[in-house]
Amino acid sequence: MQACRLLARSLSSQYQNRLGHTARLISTTNSLDMPLKEGDKLPSVDLFEGNPGKKVNTSELSKGKVVIFGVPGAFTPTCSAEHAPSFIKQADALKKKGVNSIVCVSVNDPFVMEAWGKSLGAGDKVRFLADTCAEFVKKADLSVDLSAVLGNVRSKRFAMVVEDGVVKGMKLEPDGTGLTCSKADDVLSFL
Repeated sequence: MQACRLLARSLSSQYQNRLGHTARLISTTNSLDMPLKEGDKLPSVDLFEGNPGKKVNTSELSKGKVVIFGVPGAFTPTCSAEHAPSFIKQADALKKKGVNSIVCVSVNDPFVMEAWGKSLGAGDKVRFLADTCAEFVKKADLSVDLSAVLGNVRSKRFAMVVEDGVVKGMKLEPDGTGLTCSKADDVLSFL
């Protein structure tokens, strides 16, 4: 870290001498990255299914053709009334189009995700996985700060088709939370 600071000071001094005024170095961070898009590789992250002891890595999860949809929160109104049910209802149609697995991801604990899936009658149609620390949505730049209403960083609302670890199609809600383009029918339209 000390070497980085020295290098930054040295570069800043060089530019200051050349420009005759103080120069600022610009650094890039993940906050400047764009959300996942078609052709991107899915980040490798551990998610949890049912309990904290059952890890599911996204690299294993994304073998074959997989639909992954993200929701801001389990048991929230739009997620429970429309978004997740659309994938449960259309599971057979998605599988007829070659989808091996349908996965719901949310920044919740695994017990809540399991209870939510059961309450919706998902059975084996949709897997409900917990992104407990928002690691997946942060690495994919699909996080949204909903601290004021849901207590922490959550997932933007999205749906994607991943094939062998590569994003083949992506639907991201323009405002991050609405439901205009990421239902199961929207995914079916680009399969």
